[in-house]
Amino acid sequence: MRTLILSLALTLLALPLRAYEVEEHVRFPSERAGPELRVISTADVDLFTPFILGFQARNPGISVDYYMVSSSEIEIALTEDGAQFDLAISSAMDQQLRLANDGLVQSYRSTATASLPTWARWRDRVFAFTQEPAAIVLSRADFEGLPLPRTRQDLITALREHPERFQGRIGTYDVRESGLGYLFATQDGRSSETFWRLTQVIGGLGPRLYCCSSDMIEDTASGRIAVAYNVLGSYAQAREDLHDRIHVIAPEDFTTVLMRTVVIPVAAEQPAAAGLFIDHLIENVWFEDSGRFAFPGITSDSLTENASLRPIQLGPGLLVYLDRLKRQQFMEEWEAAMVQPG
Repeated sequence: MRTLILSLALTLLALPLRAYEVEEHVRFPSERAGPELRVISTADVDLFTPFILGFQARNPGISVDYYMVSSSEIEIALTEDGAQFDLAISSAMDQQLRLANDGLVQSYRSTATASLPTWARWRDRVFAFTQEPAAIVLSRADFEGLPLPRTRQDLITALREHPERFQGRIGTYDVRESGLGYLFATQDGRSSETFWRLTQVIGGLGPRLYCCSSDMIEDTASGRIAVAYNVLGSYAQAREDLHDRIHVIAPEDFTTVLMRTVVIPVAAEQPAAAGLFIDHLIENVWFEDSGRFAFPGITSDSLTENASLRPIQLGPGLLVYLDRLKRQQFMEEWEAAMVQPG
């Protein structure tokens, strides 16, 4: 009996404590035999498919195995599970930078990467290919007859004046689970104390906490919630089918802008094909095959033309809130404000 118990205990210890969770898995076969590119990414499959198909049109011998996960799951896959991927694409810039800083990604250089501004690449290891604002998405029906909030203070005012309308009907990221949500929240907290006042107000109204921008956008359009705070503006703008039911607001006090980034993990088996895909993203992210605008690409023009845009800097400063003690302190403050007793 003791031998059986010991054997079972050793077996359990040998198993991974937690495997990364895949939200969606799609394989894009190639037209002819060639390498297979394994991609782990936070980008929704529907939005990213045109870029994959465009890449394959230029490289017909490369198939793509695409795994959609949350930003936190990318770290688990690459640091804990030892999963093999050729590319990691994420909206959580801080986590991507930590992977590079910890020596878990390969360097890559090309004409395309050299064309990026210095602030959009880090040591030839982390490459940005989009600039995406954090937006506030509002239900048109719920704001009928109310002035549209253009700033965080405007939103605070609306929520305080009409608590019965918004009780239990505000959505935002659960920063304990979402790497992107944590990045947005820490950057907002750095930028203004208004963020913490807004967090207190939202917390007092029994918010719904989410993992993903897409879910928040859908629930706002369906009327399940009236406000979604800090969602990816690119995702909301791409849902043209929902624009008659939602408003997409870029806050005028300040709009946090992230850069979606791509890295080649150190265990990549197809680094050459991965490099070709990075070049394709940098050169073609502006448009889908149909020519319809998709993700906003890297440009300095929008940042200089709009003073309210606050781009997140791709550099060591991103690692500050990934420090264990800093993260614990932020989480305690966030939970005290957002997860209030009913």
